[in-house]
Amino acid sequence: MSLFALFVLAVGLCMDSFAVSLTSGVLLKPFVLSRVLKIAAFMAVFQGGMPLIGWFLGIGFKSYIEAYDHWVAFGVLLFLGIKMIWEGWPRKNEEEPCCMDPSDTRTLIGLSLATSIDALAVGISFAFLNMSMVVPTIVIAGVTFVFSIAGLYVGRQFGRHIHHYAEVLGGIILIGLGVKILLEHLYF
Repeated sequence: MSLFALFVLAVGLCMDSFAVSLTSGVLLKPFVLSRVLKIAAFMAVFQGGMPLIGWFLGIGFKSYIEAYDHWVAFGVLLFLGIKMIWEGWPRKNEEEPCCMDPSDTRTLIGLSLATSIDALAVGISFAFLNMSMVVPTIVIAGVTFVFSIAGLYVGRQFGRHIHHYAEVLGGIILIGLGVKILLEHLYF
């Protein structure tokens, strides 16, 4: 996978974290740098670590489905992309989040885990692509860190109304990458 494709994948994966960061930016009181960095670091560590865990899991059963690995990667990314679009699509009468402290450690663990489950599945598909995980882990964590900080500041400025569209965009990116992987393995 090229560095550009990896970057695009990282952007797609971090859209859940970006959406959570937007909402967190609205709720974070007081809005201070140490709390912003804490939220972004949690998001980045989980988002970067989950593909690594998925890769280890995928290596374990890779030999059983190697002939169909591109279909597995496509299916996983398609499913996750559709799921992100569905969850991110704005709905009427949707409740706004309650007033919580998004920088609380227990809250952050839950939010970081929930937003990085997609990355675990992507890590499984990396095992089928025979990829080293050093660069993907660093790129995914770095992109997530930057997008999380940006999301916190954008959320602080613009409010709650744009976080849905970030998830929809992330879902579209994941589906596009799944199609790309499938086409590469079938035709190139």
